[in-house]
Amino acid sequence: MVHITCDLCGKKMKAGEPHYVVKIEVFAAHDATEITEADLDEDHIEAIGQMIQDMEELDEAIPYEPEARNFRYDLCPACRKRYLRAPLNKEAIVGKLDFSEN
Repeated sequence: MVHITCDLCGKKMKAGEPHYVVKIEVFAAHDATEITEADLDEDHIEAIGQMIQDMEELDEAIPYEPEARNFRYDLCPACRKRYLRAPLNKEAIVGKLDFSEN
């Protein structure tokens, strides 16, 4: 028999019992840049060679961490409602901040 546990509250759910899946993907945003005529006229071979060399040196110095990360969570119906009200849980973060009175 399949048992699913809510990743927020720990409630155990049986097969056939309603539950929900939250999938989150975190990746770096890249803004598209506009290509100009000057970009098309330049010879970029030397710049590309330098970039490759820099990347090889950087790979040796810094351990690799994937740019994108995927997460999957199982939620019970009550935790789904709570999650949908505040997916980033900003209320909990704002409540913990302690601002000075100056």
